[in-house]
Amino acid sequence: MIDGPDSTMPSERAPCGKAYVSILETYLKGEGEPALQRAYEMGRTALAQGVGLLELARIHHTCLETLLACAASAQQRETILCGAADFFAECISPYEMTYRGFRDANSALRRFNSVLEREAKRIAHSLHDEAGQLLVAVYIALTNLTQDVPQAAGHVANIRELLDQIEAELRRLSHELTPALLKDFGVAPALKYLAEGVSRRSGLRIVIEGTPEGRLPEPVEAALYRVAQESLTNAVRHARATKVTIRFRQEAARIFCHIRDDGVGFDTELTTPATSERGFGLIGIRERAGSLGGTLEIISAAGAGTELVVSIPLES
Repeated sequence: MIDGPDSTMPSERAPCGKAYVSILETYLKGEGEPALQRAYEMGRTALAQGVGLLELARIHHTCLETLLACAASAQQRETILCGAADFFAECISPYEMTYRGFRDANSALRRFNSVLEREAKRIAHSLHDEAGQLLVAVYIALTNLTQDVPQAAGHVANIRELLDQIEAELRRLSHELTPALLKDFGVAPALKYLAEGVSRRSGLRIVIEGTPEGRLPEPVEAALYRVAQESLTNAVRHARATKVTIRFRQEAARIFCHIRDDGVGFDTELTTPATSERGFGLIGIRERAGSLGGTLEIISAAGAGTELVVSIPLES
């Protein structure tokens, strides 16, 4: 039996080790399916308690060493090894099922993001082409009105100016939804165009540093663009920032994007979807990165600004 002889085993994990060797011994004595069921339940409990797979493997290895040391013959050692392998496989099966569920969820999220991108393209097309055709019809109607009622020319000119502003805004929305620059030239030119538009509308100063050299995989470029877009929206709406710095760095097969603002900051423990609109945006950023195997780190405190660090592997 294992009573915690391994000095590297954390004290809070010792009961797991004791239970493991006890159930394993029962299985090796021929209890069979009931012992395997207990092994599965122990694995499920360990997973729920946050016991890592490597830690569980270490516990198994420690228990196996103890049992093999007590074996009287080579045949007995072989029996222990074969039985322990089956037992360990059953114990880690909850981890395998969790991994498969995570992998399936990630695949579904990637498909969902692809659907969102296609929907964004459809909306952009409608804004650019269909709304544009309607505006042309309005312009023609105003021209006819001026010809029929010359005294209305002044009012028509004012209406034309408003329509010009609407047309420019629709064109901007269309380009920011699905920027042709992103598809044709990559994330750096697309972000520069986005930053210029946001700066012009909000007065926010945006600095872009260390842009990627060459093209990145298309899903990665799309994710980085959407992450920056959402971050700038948060900076304008919530952070009351005056400056945002977007910085890229590449290490081996991973791209990092640091987005730092000088705004009011926030308590990361309190900002959740239930308490803040900002929380929804952060969850969207985390899920976009996570769907590609990436991560999001949030560094912020009240009055100290906010930095988002997004890391995405370039090969999945």
